[in-house]
Amino acid sequence: MSSVFVTTKPIEIPKSVEVQLTEFGVFIKGPLGSLFQAIDAHNAKIVVSSDQLTIEALNATKQTKSIVGTLKALISNMIKGVTAGFEKKLLIIGVGYKAQAAGNILNLNLGFSHPVAYTVPEGIKVETPSTTEILIKGIDKQKVGQVAAEVRSYRRPEPYKGKGIRYFDEKVTIKETKKK
Repeated sequence: MSSVFVTTKPIEIPKSVEVQLTEFGVFIKGPLGSLFQAIDAHNAKIVVSSDQLTIEALNATKQTKSIVGTLKALISNMIKGVTAGFEKKLLIIGVGYKAQAAGNILNLNLGFSHPVAYTVPEGIKVETPSTTEILIKGIDKQKVGQVAAEVRSYRRPEPYKGKGIRYFDEKVTIKETKKK
């Protein structure tokens, strides 16, 4: 086996987070919940000390370095997720457009002839502080982003009036209509 190449910086593990290594991956448990990430044992090795986690590349190929970097980002996001969590905020713009969360169902009125009922997946919490705001919260960053993208896809912001569902920090450029 060749020499071991270490990532640039170790990941700090907070006191409230517990990290367990298995032969298939890493299991991270914190105050908000627990997450699992599978690891390719041929390319990367994880070393856990008392308060740090280090990911080592087992060879120096470009693909292995990219896998190790991606794995480091995923584990960092998992640690942040089980301690603080992630959230996305969506805004609904349009006359008569509104949202209402009821349990694990998000009811959307978006100008269609029928209301849209979106079933929220397990592990994600959806709140509606007002009828034009949607807050999506969870510990898995990928899942939170996926739910936000699916809700947004029901009525994307259109370029002429700006009506639709948009992210809180999204800027929609309004096009000018054709002149005669």
